[in-house]
Amino acid sequence: MKVAIQGVRGSFHHKVAQEFFGADVEVLECMSFPRLVDALLDGEVDDAVMAIENTIAGAILPNYALLDDHNLTIEGEYYLDIQHNLMALKGQDLTTIKEVWSHPMAILQCRQFFRDYPSIKLVEDTDTAGVAREIKDRNLAGIAAIASTTAAEIYDLSIIKSSIQTVDENATRFFILNKNGKEAEGVINKASLRFTTDHKRGSLATILNVLSDCKMNLTKIQSMPIIEKPWEYAFFVDVTFDSVESFKKATTLVSLMAKDFKVLGAYKNQKQ
Repeated sequence: MKVAIQGVRGSFHHKVAQEFFGADVEVLECMSFPRLVDALLDGEVDDAVMAIENTIAGAILPNYALLDDHNLTIEGEYYLDIQHNLMALKGQDLTTIKEVWSHPMAILQCRQFFRDYPSIKLVEDTDTAGVAREIKDRNLAGIAAIASTTAAEIYDLSIIKSSIQTVDENATRFFILNKNGKEAEGVINKASLRFTTDHKRGSLATILNVLSDCKMNLTKIQSMPIIEKPWEYAFFVDVTFDSVESFKKATTLVSLMAKDFKVLGAYKNQKQ
């Protein structure tokens, strides 16, 4: 098995791939989410790991669009505790750091920390671990990265400050994706749905009531604009359930009521 990750070895995507598939999983490093999706669609990999939301930064809407546009299947989810660490070449400290490079999401999640260091310039880059690797390879003094402890170990950097994220309990939810419709094995008690509704009063409420009547527990609802249809929105809904039969009944009913209905994936609820 080969799995596409966003970023390089030592990134949070790499850690999820290892924890979901095993420590020895072979990974393909992708510098962007569109590249990750292309690798999956082109058959370069069997599966892919994609971040979808964070407790501080919220939902990653472009990734919802990628899921929707390319009809990818969600076969699993994984919640990873994200601890951001400031790291640089050995011998560096905060007094010597002039710039901090990292992924935009990592910078966003740590922005409060840097308010106490206004002289430090924050520079967005493509990947947390990728920056760590670049600092090591180019021997960049005065530059620090925000990345994981694993990245510091792999690229032999010194951690200047640990856990600099704004909120201590900082978690990111990841989807495990494939393109062939392969479903999760074992327990299935959660699903991700996508649909649109008519422009009629109560249309969305009616669908949500049907889900409730079928004993679906709504855990998330996310709206996203439909680019080619101004002021129209698609809804992405996550539900948990105890009975697969109840889930099948719910999807049958909602498919008759909603427009452009899709089951993006059914899998095991990791937050139990």
